[in-house]
Amino acid sequence: MLAVIRYTVPEAQSQDFMKQGQHIIDTLAAQPGYLRARLARSVDEPNLWALVSEWEGAGFYRRALSAARMAMYPLMILMLNEPSAYEDVYVPGQDE
Repeated sequence: MLAVIRYTVPEAQSQDFMKQGQHIIDTLAAQPGYLRARLARSVDEPNLWALVSEWEGAGFYRRALSAARMAMYPLMILMLNEPSAYEDVYVPGQDE
């Protein structure tokens, strides 16, 4: 399961955002079902960032969000209000 949370971050806040994003990833990484995560910045729109994580399933992701709520709270005003959980429908090389 793939989770994508996008943020609009003013340039003046980008360094603080990156530090807070690293803290969120560290918090998520300690949760059951976590596989990997990364913080990415758009090459076309530098104010657009994404926190991308992979999970063993949607239940793990949703419980991890609850555990990481306090770490994520300062960035909530920068979040884009859109769905964040995506179910894998095709992964090359994965048993079908």
